[in-house]
Amino acid sequence: MGKLRNSFSNFGWSLKNPLSQPRSHFGVTTLGDHIYVIGGGGFNFEPLDSVEIYDPKENRWTKGAPMPTRRSGVVAVPFHEKIFVMGGGFRKSNGSFEFLRTVEIYDPGRNSWEAGPDLMEKHDSPAATLHENKIYLFGGHHPDAKGGPLTDPAFSYSEVLDLESGCWEGISPMPTPRFSLAAITFQDRILAMGGGAFTGTSFTNFDCVEVYSESENRWKPDQGMTLPWPAAGIGACVLDHHLFVFGGNDGEKIQDRAAYFHPDEKKWHDISPMPYPRVIMGVAGFNRTVYLLGGRGPDGKEPVDTVMELTVS
Repeated sequence: MGKLRNSFSNFGWSLKNPLSQPRSHFGVTTLGDHIYVIGGGGFNFEPLDSVEIYDPKENRWTKGAPMPTRRSGVVAVPFHEKIFVMGGGFRKSNGSFEFLRTVEIYDPGRNSWEAGPDLMEKHDSPAATLHENKIYLFGGHHPDAKGGPLTDPAFSYSEVLDLESGCWEGISPMPTPRFSLAAITFQDRILAMGGGAFTGTSFTNFDCVEVYSESENRWKPDQGMTLPWPAAGIGACVLDHHLFVFGGNDGEKIQDRAAYFHPDEKKWHDISPMPYPRVIMGVAGFNRTVYLLGGRGPDGKEPVDTVMELTVS
């Protein structure tokens, strides 16, 4: 892995060319030298099928072939030069939401889509990560939820796709049901972080970090780590062997906070705040640079098109 640095000393924020369309709750991933932004929700919860592709070297956006299914609340994971886009849903004309088991696969080389294997259960605003040729998907809104996020129960159901066999199967459910969480593979461990849920009488914004053990098919809390603030709709990435987290809603307001976790010190370090508070945004990291894309701003009501760049040294 290489020697870990003691700390970072320089953090610089700047604004880059914006998305062509404001959006939140979208799938985002890196593949090669590009960032892919897929689907999500536009104004008034309009589900989107559009694909935007960002070239960081040129600070330029181009369009990809639209996703076959319009949907918000999706997650995206890259594998073998393709991008798997999973779950999500849309608001129906009566105001209720329809959640999906849909998996669709984008091939950037051909700029085309194909159908993937359906999820075992419906997941909207779950979290997903790739680990050892398997896609792990956790939680989301409960499939029976009918209203909005502040009154919706969450889902603990978790599943895995073996990319060699192409089959999904259920695994041990998360101890803490939640949606709008972050999942990431960090130091060869699978982490499920933050998120939120209506817990019977009120909405809870979580700071918990739970670790899934593939070999034991069980979850456990990470005793050495909780998030530095409670956060539903948090963003996360790994950069230079350190875990970075951004924004989210802590229950009081949408945050502009940013921090990184040093694994040897087992300690969080606050860094320069983001230029704007953000929640339900996309996060993508390249080398010593992080991009925060879209999401919702301080009022949490409408999506934005902003792209913020963080350089780290």
